[in-house]
Amino acid sequence: EEALFSKTAKLPRVELMRPKSVIGKNTRHAIQSGLFYGYVGLVDHLAARCRHELDPEAKVVATGGLATLIAQESKAIEEVDAYLTLRGLALVYGWNT
Repeated sequence: EEALFSKTAKLPRVELMRPKSVIGKNTRHAIQSGLFYGYVGLVDHLAARCRHELDPEAKVVATGGLATLIAQESKAIEEVDAYLTLRGLALVYGWNT
């Protein structure tokens, strides 16, 4: 995402947000749509591949800064847990102390 703006002459920097429409009415909206729906597609495809290779019933839990935003549109994400990574680190720390 950063290269899109730092390596091009006139493309505007945009906030990653859910656009009103997939089809952008201007450059800014088109970039937002491409970023948002591109990430959603990436997440859904990766989740499908992991389920195929590991367990078709595996639960997909999103975590991290964009989890809530991406989960709004994702068909794969079943739950958002903002603190999953931190709880996991605390658990591992507890095992090693």
